Amino acid sequence: MEFKDYYEILGVKPDASEAEIKTAYRKLARKYHPDKNKEAGAEEKFKAVNEANEVLKDAEKRRSYDQLRAGGYRQGEQFRPPPGWQGQQGFGGGDDGDFSDFFESLFGRGAAGGHRGQPRPRRGHDVQASVQIDLQTAFDGGRTRLSMHDPAGSERVLEVKIPAGIQPGQVIRLSGQGRSGMAGGPNGDLLLEVGIRDDARFRLDGRNVVHVLPIAPWEAALGATVPVPTLAGTVDLRIPAGSQSGRKLRLKGRGMPGANPGDQLVELSIRAPAADNDEQRAAYEALREEFADFDPRR
Repeated sequence: MEFKDYYEILGVKPDASEAEIKTAYRKLARKYHPDKNKEAGAEEKFKAVNEANEVLKDAEKRRSYDQLRAGGYRQGEQFRPPPGWQGQQGFGGGDDGDFSDFFESLFGRGAAGGHRGQPRPRRGHDVQASVQIDLQTAFDGGRTRLSMHDPAGSERVLEVKIPAGIQPGQVIRLSGQGRSGMAGGPNGDLLLEVGIRDDARFRLDGRNVVHVLPIAPWEAALGATVPVPTLAGTVDLRIPAGSQSGRKLRLKGRGMPGANPGDQLVELSIRAPAADNDEQRAAYEALREEFADFDPRR
């Protein structure tokens, strides 16, 4: 069903007085009364004006409605009553058919003209959103700031605590930061799904972290000890002699932290230097002659 902004329907401000509401209602009721206005849609507008007046003229109904509207809903926005909400019955009076499903979901059928039985306190809706963080923040944990816009367009800035080792797709719950509760009920929560931005040095593989390490041909052939970046700082890694591109070496426990920490997988990538002068070309020629039987495509 659609949310009804009764203030917008009557063309008054949310802080309008009873007299202003009465004046606006009478003007619009005369304008759209089916006996006087035969234009298409006039009858529906007349019913909408009557419904708006039915709520805003009644202090208790208006108070309950204002608490709902404070959640940032807009006219025409899809609306679903909060979990557990039940329209209050037993008001008596009124013609059920003249009021919308939205009205009945708040005040129950036959609520027009009555003053008894206001809605019970109800918890506000939870709100789902996403937050993007870098891989280093996901590894270290920390805090990040998030700008949120509610349906009314108001902006608020939240500080979000990021637990160390969080994974993509995990949800952080911010208690009380969702939609406002109704009739004095508690606010809903904000559920933030975490996304991790691509990193130039690392990629995630579950809780493991993969790093592609460029090495020289002689380091691969002869073996070497070289510095390797990790998310916790640089460490020395021993390259076994005879290594090939694509080989993966494991740094135990250097992946994402947690109850079962991941590892860092170092994938070797052999890079051959360019021969930029005669001496370097001669060195490659000598290497070719020395390894004449070697065929890398065999």
